Amino acid sequence: MTPDPAMVAGMALIVCGVAAVLVGLWPPRAEALRREAAAVRVRADDDARLRPAHVMLLTVLSLAVTIDVMKPLTLSLVVPGVAAEYGLASPLRPGGGVSVAWLPLAGITGTMVGSFVWGRLGDRIGRRNSILLAGVLFATTSVCGAMPGFWWNVLMCLVMGMAAGGMIPIAFTLLAETVPRRHRGWLMVLIGGNVTVAYALTNWLAALLTPEFGWRALWLVGLPTALVLLVLNHWIPESPRFLLATGRVERAREVLSRYGSTMVPVSGHMADSPGPGAAPGYVRLWERGFGGRTAVLTLLAAGAGLLAYGFQMWLPVNLGRAGYPEASSARVLRDSALISLPLNLVTALLYGLWSSRRTAVVVAGAAAGALVVLAVAGETVAGDESLMRLLLFVPLWGISATAAVVAAYSSEVYPTALRARGTGWAAAVSKAGGVLVLALSVGTAAVPPMEVTALAAAVPLALAAVAFVFLAPETRGRRLDEA
Repeated sequence: MTPDPAMVAGMALIVCGVAAVLVGLWPPRAEALRREAAAVRVRADDDARLRPAHVMLLTVLSLAVTIDVMKPLTLSLVVPGVAAEYGLASPLRPGGGVSVAWLPLAGITGTMVGSFVWGRLGDRIGRRNSILLAGVLFATTSVCGAMPGFWWNVLMCLVMGMAAGGMIPIAFTLLAETVPRRHRGWLMVLIGGNVTVAYALTNWLAALLTPEFGWRALWLVGLPTALVLLVLNHWIPESPRFLLATGRVERAREVLSRYGSTMVPVSGHMADSPGPGAAPGYVRLWERGFGGRTAVLTLLAAGAGLLAYGFQMWLPVNLGRAGYPEASSARVLRDSALISLPLNLVTALLYGLWSSRRTAVVVAGAAAGALVVLAVAGETVAGDESLMRLLLFVPLWGISATAAVVAAYSSEVYPTALRARGTGWAAAVSKAGGVLVLALSVGTAAVPPMEVTALAAAVPLALAAVAFVFLAPETRGRRLDEA
């Protein structure tokens, strides 16, 4: 298709609409109020029981995380159809010309950038408003399903990725500051395990829709799911610190009382009140006292990223190379994800009731071992769907388990003043591995085989399992301000 005037006008209206939303969400803030907000921190009542407000927040953020994760997961499922329609080079369509890998590369690059940008954005316009903006971007980028040109699709993927990469760190920071200590760990890991739910749901939609309607249907599904996220935003509280920074002190106290939390003055502790000469920005994560935990988190996040965006991203393509049709590949991935669902509950209970540090060791070690087995035995079971499901279910569980542990641990292991940066750093590192793999795919016009992507993820995960034993502090039973 050649874009007609109506389509061009529609795209222009979308850009203007997003800009208007951002202007509406961007509040004025006086410097005096900013200093007042920086002088307090939020402290949850760690021994309190879960209130109805907590249950509602957990339900809403669980659905929001599922919708958020579905967006980048769609990329791997639309690649074969995009390559066929636009005549692009891909592993299933060898040849010269533009590589289809530009599409997922743009999406994953967007998630990495969004992990940094949204952390800052959440402090400036509020966490609730940041999630609202992400929902608006999810809705608008669903027009990718009607884009007539490949490079327009690439641009939409970049914008969608920025929204997806930024929302999860904000959601987990909000959970860490509102959920009581005795419930915090296992609930955050359980919600982080929604990666598996999102993966199963996305593959179910692919198996249901693509045979009849093609790859574009998976993009168009982004509109109704994004509208659901916008409606759910009504039940997400605004950050009390943001409310204070914009002069709404009584509203901040009201939100805190609803969740059994209080505002307390910032102490003179180095982490919360940096003195003269303190390193700025993300450099503080590597200062003495934090360098070890940042190093182990970096290893685990890198392994999680290579697992999700290296191994999993190209899994449908590699299954197609092994002889599985597109619909059959989606069924195998969906069923493997569903088989692994019970393990998410086990992971959450281990993290919250046993040990956060040892759970990270078990998760990283199990995922690394399963990936090595798959790399060795994967080719021998090509064409046997039942055996392939069994070989895939632990690595697919590892995708959600490692992502959940990274998100939960990074939001607990740093003090208040570093928490947003710590979660943003871990989220960005997890995307950097995917950017590297996809950039290599673009540069070489080839996709590494399954055994290569599996081993690439297994190495940092195995190193992370060892590093957690020696360098990672235990977070179970500790207050957030004791990090």
